Amino acid sequence: MADYQTRRRVMVDTQVRPSDVTKFPIIEAMLAIPRELYVPAQRRDAAYVGENIDLGRGRVVLDPRVLAKMLDLADLQADELVLHIGAGLGYGSAVMARLAEAVVALEEDREFAAEAQAVLSAQEVDNAAVIQGPLTEGAAKHGPYDAILIEGAIERLPAGLEDQLKDGGRIVAIFMEGALGSCKIGYKLDGALTWRFGFNAAAPVLPGFEKHTGFVL
Repeated sequence: MADYQTRRRVMVDTQVRPSDVTKFPIIEAMLAIPRELYVPAQRRDAAYVGENIDLGRGRVVLDPRVLAKMLDLADLQADELVLHIGAGLGYGSAVMARLAEAVVALEEDREFAAEAQAVLSAQEVDNAAVIQGPLTEGAAKHGPYDAILIEGAIERLPAGLEDQLKDGGRIVAIFMEGALGSCKIGYKLDGALTWRFGFNAAAPVLPGFEKHTGFVL
């Protein structure tokens, strides 16, 4: 039987900490959450490798170091409400649920959403709720949010998502331009988003978050 607890500690010690993620709550959360339960059963042996884990349908569980650095940028607080766009099977939601007051986990794939809710419930993650619906639309009726984190890359931020952020809130996303990607954090001040660079990262672009390209005759 695999010793997942040891693998989890090795993941944190060899992937997360060396990536300059030192905030104790993030380290504690990633040590505590059994990542192997939030990946497809046939991929459990790969749960702690330092790369994206393919969920199929163009979706991934983000590389642990990338998620950790995104959380470091987001700097979630214990009294905050977070929207997790692209929850997949719920790993990121479970981690964020240990950092924030509550997490709305948005997933448009019906099977992923059902599995995420089942695992989160089984693990007694009571402050994360899975909502099934289009990722590009967010979950306005449960907001506004202190922070939004998008798991998966975007080429553009759909109109309306920033409206779901509280003023003073922030959004963390990986922007892809061709094969190159960068993770940025946007701060909402006086109704407008101001972006700043966080670190280089790449991921598959989420469906619906592609740039619109016009037809050329």
